[in-house]
Amino acid sequence: MDKRKKNSKLIHIRDILKSALGKYRPAMDTEMTRIWDIWDDAVGKPIAMNAKPDSFKDGILMVNVSSSAWIQQLKFLEKEMILNINKQFDHPIVKQIRFKIGKILS
Repeated sequence: MDKRKKNSKLIHIRDILKSALGKYRPAMDTEMTRIWDIWDDAVGKPIAMNAKPDSFKDGILMVNVSSSAWIQQLKFLEKEMILNINKQFDHPIVKQIRFKIGKILS
C-alpha cells in the first residue's frame, strides 16, 4: 500500500480532542483550550515563559505567573495582552486578566 494513502486516513489528535471537548465540556472549557493554543503567539515568548493561562470564566482569564515582579510588569501590559488574545478569536472573549503566582507548566 502506498504510504500516502495509508496516512491520509489518519486524524490528528487535536481534531479528536476538539470534537470530544465540544460534546462533553462547557463552552468556557473549549475557549480555555483555544487560549492555550494561541497563548505563546499572542503574548510573545518572554511572557509565555513566565506566565501561563490557568482558568477562564465569565470573560476573566486567570494567569499563573512565575514571580511578583512579573505580575507587576504584566499588569502594565494587560490591555495589550487582551487585545492580542482577542484578535485570535471570532469575537472578544477575554475582558480581564488576573495574575497570581503559580506553577508555570509548559
